[in-house]
Amino acid sequence: MKSTKDIAEMLDEPACEHNKKEKSGCAKPKPGSAAGGCAFDGAQIALLPIADVAHIVHGPIACAGSSWDNRGTRSSGPDLYRIGMTTDLTEQDIVMGRSEKRLFHAIKQAVETFNPPAVFIYNTCVPALVGDDINATCKEATERWGVPVVPIDAAGFYGTKNLGNRIAADAMIKYVVGTRDPDPLPPAAIEAEKAGIKIHDVNLVGEYNIAGEFWHVLPLLDEMGLRVLCTLSGDARFREVQTMHKAEVNMMVCSKAMINVARKLEQQYGIPWFEGSFYGITDTSQALRDFARVINDPDLTARTEAIIAREENRIREALAPWRERLKGKRVLLFTGGVKSWSVISALQDLGMVVVATGTKKSTEEDKARIRELMGEDTLMIEDGSPKALLKVVRDYKADILIAGGRNMYTALKARIPFLDINQEREFGYEGYQGMLELVRQLALTLESPVWEAVRAPAPWKAAAKVAKASEQAMLFAEPVAA
Repeated sequence: MKSTKDIAEMLDEPACEHNKKEKSGCAKPKPGSAAGGCAFDGAQIALLPIADVAHIVHGPIACAGSSWDNRGTRSSGPDLYRIGMTTDLTEQDIVMGRSEKRLFHAIKQAVETFNPPAVFIYNTCVPALVGDDINATCKEATERWGVPVVPIDAAGFYGTKNLGNRIAADAMIKYVVGTRDPDPLPPAAIEAEKAGIKIHDVNLVGEYNIAGEFWHVLPLLDEMGLRVLCTLSGDARFREVQTMHKAEVNMMVCSKAMINVARKLEQQYGIPWFEGSFYGITDTSQALRDFARVINDPDLTARTEAIIAREENRIREALAPWRERLKGKRVLLFTGGVKSWSVISALQDLGMVVVATGTKKSTEEDKARIRELMGEDTLMIEDGSPKALLKVVRDYKADILIAGGRNMYTALKARIPFLDINQEREFGYEGYQGMLELVRQLALTLESPVWEAVRAPAPWKAAAKVAKASEQAMLFAEPVAA
């Protein structure tokens, strides 16, 4: 179980800009703060996209949830990450002191059944409270079966989902990163180097490949001559996470989640990093330029500018008819983290107006970017209750609510068009190609005939209104002369 000191160190993140203003760093957890996701939830969703690992939840069955569809991340190969594994602790296990034994046997079953390259153990509230030593159990299991067994001590009561993200990231740095060297370059990359194109190794941190959207960007990086050693953690493999220390540069995609990875890789291995986004034309181009800027290879810079010019011309031509349909539409964006500002940029590229954005899970740096994009007087929403969101929709005359799945029924009951932007979505919006999917989904949502139908009076009410009007007209009509 983590000590109060350990948790305080997690909250005091030196790489966060707001720590220079606040002595205490991130806000300490308050009662009820885990309602939007506890530390265990944050740790699991941060690492679950590592596709070939056996992920075991050490705790009661309810903590495991339904892993098959609990995150929209996609894998290009293994699907072991989608199989829910848990020690399924009961009252008898706790009373009789059998929980560590059950964990050891769960590891044995996972190793013998699936032969994974590694096993991740997620600690939860109950075993943390009774004092299970998962570090010792994992160490013993590693020695017994020769498979890395990684403890992720992220009991839910430690704090919020964001704290769990950082705990998971810290476990990767402590137990996994730096334990092997990268594979040799593939034949295509060797041929490129022979042709005079130097291949550079990079990492992406906080990229989860939701709905396979990173696959829109990966071909561009390949064309630039960038080999992605690891995306932590979308479509990742355990062997890739082990090699992150050999990258030349890290791109921080979601600083709210794993900024401690970028900081520690810079401190321990001297790897520079920058923060960027692949949502929208402007931000995608800037992210590609930032890779070239940090690597500082003139040839790479020239290739990057050529790729950007080609792709921007192509996508702007493809978006032209869609822009006319969406231009001027007013959007209420309620999400968090990197999307609280990166999606604004994408919507502004389409000529849409963002009337307000949610910042409940945003850092001070995210808020600064929002002000840069929308102005100093922009409305930033902390309260995500249905009443508060609907009030903003009415007051600012929003045409559509773009938010997470939990807000869908709020919008639909209020007869407001809704688009899911969070991890449960089924469509990828990253990169230039992702913009086409974004505009398509926006147009389908806004122009659906269902909104006109549900906002009109019910047929029986309309008929009753006509009948009543006719009846009143007859009552007040002057009598016809004989």
